[in-house]
Amino acid sequence: MNRIKEVLEDKGIKQVWLAERLGKSFNTVNGYVQNRTQPSLETLYEIAKILDVNPKELLIS
Repeated sequence: MNRIKEVLEDKGIKQVWLAERLGKSFNTVNGYVQNRTQPSLETLYEIAKILDVNPKELLIS
């Protein structure tokens, strides 16, 4: 499980914007946001960098 959806909402960022920055399809990013699929660690770190957060903030402990 991840907190990508919450972080996007907190920052007022749309999934489409994140998908463009990641170079991934909207459907892929939507899968991450809805917790249907989980990003690889490499992608998780890339998302954290794009969103300017610590990668740990994207994880549910």
